[in-house]
Amino acid sequence: MDTGLAGKTAIVTGASGGIGSAIAKLFSSEGAKVAIHYHRGKERAEKVLQQLGGPAPSQAITLGADLTDEGETEKLFINTSSQLGAPQILIANAGVWPTDDTTIREMSLERWNLTVSQNLTSVFLCVRQFLRQCAKANISDPSIVMIGSTAGFFGEANHGDYASSKSALMGGLMHSLKNEIPKTAASGRINTVCPGWTMTPMAEKFQDNQSAMLKALQTIPLRKFATPEDIAKAVLFFASNELSGHVTGQKLFVSGGMEGRVLNDLDEIDLSQAF
Repeated sequence: MDTGLAGKTAIVTGASGGIGSAIAKLFSSEGAKVAIHYHRGKERAEKVLQQLGGPAPSQAITLGADLTDEGETEKLFINTSSQLGAPQILIANAGVWPTDDTTIREMSLERWNLTVSQNLTSVFLCVRQFLRQCAKANISDPSIVMIGSTAGFFGEANHGDYASSKSALMGGLMHSLKNEIPKTAASGRINTVCPGWTMTPMAEKFQDNQSAMLKALQTIPLRKFATPEDIAKAVLFFASNELSGHVTGQKLFVSGGMEGRVLNDLDEIDLSQAF
């Protein structure tokens, strides 16, 4: 099936990480020109670049930027336009999940502000610059895909900063942009993919905690975790005007049917089938 991505320029933020790199590789395999964004992971981004396949792997670049910095974010989009052409697709994937368990009662303002800045303000800056580039280049059908989280829907104890930032992204920001974008680009769309438990390099330590894995699997009907490739395929669907051209303002949960309650007894779970 033709996804219509061939020849289009896509910016994938946070593309040096597990989900971001899977998205970049999949888009490249469909013939898209890909800007592989990184912040501090330059070596990982260069490795992703070397692993790209498909009809146009040479039409890809790596670009570093602190997406919480207005100037650096602007340069990311300007450099992409000058080297690959005006971006038509933005995948707002970059974000953080603070590893320390901290209740709201004990959370510092510094941590709260840092998480919101990296997960929400950075997306605002990227979307704003992307739409400015689209207006300048007269792109009529741009597509934005944001990466949310099941935590933005169910909440997450001891990670209220993360859950709140994702909830705002999936809710108020996306729904506002859904109505605004067509004023700039007639067929412009925005959607959000919401991963649940996903086995990325960031989650490797989680695999060593059998008790935590079993508790998580008790809430997932499919009784297994997502792979980065599972998330990338959902992102591709939303990004493609051929596949989802009349879909905007929607959330797609890629979480194995996860709910915020226990669904499986422990004796129903086989950890060997969880990956």
